[in-house]
Amino acid sequence: MHYPDHRTLYRLPWSLPDNPIAWLEPTEACNLYCEGCYRANQYQGHKPLAQIEEELDVFARHRTFDGVSIAGGDPLTHPDVVSIVSRVAARGYKPILNTNGLALTDDLLRALKGAGLMGFTFHIDSKQARPGWKGKTEIELNELRLSFAERVARVGGISCAFNATVYEDTLQYAPEIVAWAQRHIDKVHVVVFIAYRQASGAYAEEMDFYVGRDRIAMDDLVYSRPTGATRLDISSRDVVATIRDRFPEFAPCAYLNGTEKADSLKWLLTTYVGTDSEILGYAGPRFMELAQSLHHWRHGRFLAYAPPATLRHGRSIAAATWPIDPGIRGALTRYLAGTIRRPLRPFPRLHLQSVMIIQPVDILADGRMNMCDACPDITVHEGELVWSCRLEERKAHGGFARGVPRAKREAAKQPEPQTV
Repeated sequence: MHYPDHRTLYRLPWSLPDNPIAWLEPTEACNLYCEGCYRANQYQGHKPLAQIEEELDVFARHRTFDGVSIAGGDPLTHPDVVSIVSRVAARGYKPILNTNGLALTDDLLRALKGAGLMGFTFHIDSKQARPGWKGKTEIELNELRLSFAERVARVGGISCAFNATVYEDTLQYAPEIVAWAQRHIDKVHVVVFIAYRQASGAYAEEMDFYVGRDRIAMDDLVYSRPTGATRLDISSRDVVATIRDRFPEFAPCAYLNGTEKADSLKWLLTTYVGTDSEILGYAGPRFMELAQSLHHWRHGRFLAYAPPATLRHGRSIAAATWPIDPGIRGALTRYLAGTIRRPLRPFPRLHLQSVMIIQPVDILADGRMNMCDACPDITVHEGELVWSCRLEERKAHGGFARGVPRAKREAAKQPEPQTV
């Protein structure tokens, strides 16, 4: 069993009807090309507010959730984005904007906060055609990430997260992004790495694809088109191993498994306690179990995003949870030892910061699609809950594709052997 072993981690207790997140897509329009995007961006359509309300009704009817990831497309291109945020907040949910940030102005930022925005997740990576930044490395892009983090911090009270798609040639930079985030732990609350996937890669070239009984061509889907990437099987464990080259103690505490492989780590969560100068310790499974269970007990829903005011109370959180979690206990011990060695130095503020690693759909050798079990990024299409990462299949072909290995299909055509 490769590290980490899922049996030593806390299996996040999320399910289809009881999940921390709902994934709302108010628009298909986007103002930036990203190489790893799974949305076609060819319709350029904004949904009217009435339809958005109907989709929120579908979520509320089928799913208990804490936050609404407002995505797309890019939601900041929607002319009524402030109203969308306000309507989500009015229903008692946490609005989180997933955006590339291009359309974010300071006036819009203040208006979004006034509407009740809980957080941003900015997608920034080196495979974007971002004006003025094209061709920059992931390390150079940390300057851009910091500019967004500082703008959000100046407004205050809004969670700030960054995600990046990880490719074969950018995997090496994952530790540098983690190190950058830790240096700005007071402004950056979550970092997300998404392993690149392409439906035409891996075993897919040896398969035919069907929706129902109809054979379909996957080539018309945006996530089936060749991009030049040579490795299409980067896993969450690969990302962990790369980060541990720089941070040997880096230790995930919780996961979501795959629908077809129990030991696949589709969502892998790491939370640590630290300052802007060092990581003091990593939360263990017991800490995350307590956080999720307590939030569900108090609010009737699992935790999506913790507010920044909570995350900067690392000392209080560590003091409250050290008896149950060895990782937190170790962090608190290091912190206290440091203050004893430097008694005249003011106690530095402790913060919590998280790293999430996502491994999207895997096409297995026998044609099965290994999805994220209890997927948080479920969206609404034609009144039904569907996987957002494979929505283009529903739009183009009316259903989700399944793979059938060509060798298996040809063998099925062979006549039965004759008996004498």
